[in-house]
Amino acid sequence: MSLPERLLWAQLRRQQTGFHWRKQHPAGSYDLDFYCDRAKLCVEVDGETHDRGDHPVRDARRDAWLAACGVMTLRVPAAEILRGLDDVLAWINFHARERAPLHRPSDGPPPPAELGEEL
Repeated sequence: MSLPERLLWAQLRRQQTGFHWRKQHPAGSYDLDFYCDRAKLCVEVDGETHDRGDHPVRDARRDAWLAACGVMTLRVPAAEILRGLDDVLAWINFHARERAPLHRPSDGPPPPAELGEEL
């Protein structure tokens, strides 16, 4: 892993976002830099080579395939991680919270009164 990836992973694995993350997670023929299953969220750290050659086309194809599988991809420039890791973590956390289900199966359903149902 590159330095920006290692810095980001150090924070994600400590669950700074409150979510469980995997690194180098296999998805089809791809390996995702970081993946949160609960939020169906992929975080890709893009170095400067991602702007060159056929990388943009390959990245777009990969992102489209993941989207068809219900996975959102966040692309983070490596320089952004080096400049402001806390801001990047806040951005990732925002998207994870937006995409995560409100209730995990272990939580059970909300009480009927909260759903507007009669008891």
